Amino acid sequence: MADTSQITAAAAAAAAVTRLTRHVPDFPEPGVSFADLTPVFADGYALHMVVEAMSAPFVGVDLVAGIDARGFLLGSGIALTLGTGVLAVRKKGKLPPPVHVQDYALEYGQATLEVPAEAIELTGRRVLIVDDVLATGGTIAATIELMRRAGAEVSGVAVAAEIPGLGGREAITDVPLVCLTAV
Repeated sequence: MADTSQITAAAAAAAAVTRLTRHVPDFPEPGVSFADLTPVFADGYALHMVVEAMSAPFVGVDLVAGIDARGFLLGSGIALTLGTGVLAVRKKGKLPPPVHVQDYALEYGQATLEVPAEAIELTGRRVLIVDDVLATGGTIAATIELMRRAGAEVSGVAVAAEIPGLGGREAITDVPLVCLTAV
């Protein structure tokens, strides 16, 4: 059970995310509403609060996997806070082979995620998956599958914000999910 200071810190982080998130309608395609957390990342105090709140439930993980690209920003801070390394989960074609690959559907198309198949041993490692926003859950679900296929144990998922009504939470049912707020 979280202590009062953790609850207060998480509430403050959630308030900062809610206050600073910029909503962009019809981006990247008509009908899609983009929740831009760039202003959260640009505010040093807000970023610090968000990283601390997202880290607190996951002390003891072996590695943080940040999803391309905003998950890199949060993942690096969380990894430093937890005293572990960070793994960049990249979009297709950004890493030299060999790579582990996972294809998945986006709300507006298809995509592929990759992680190195050599040089970083994932077998048996407890991995926390990090991204900025949970929308439909497709990218995070694909990352969970990618980590498992590479031999990792997924300890949880942490996101700063969730866009309600898009089914993201329902796509992530078998691992702990920490989400600071809905936007």
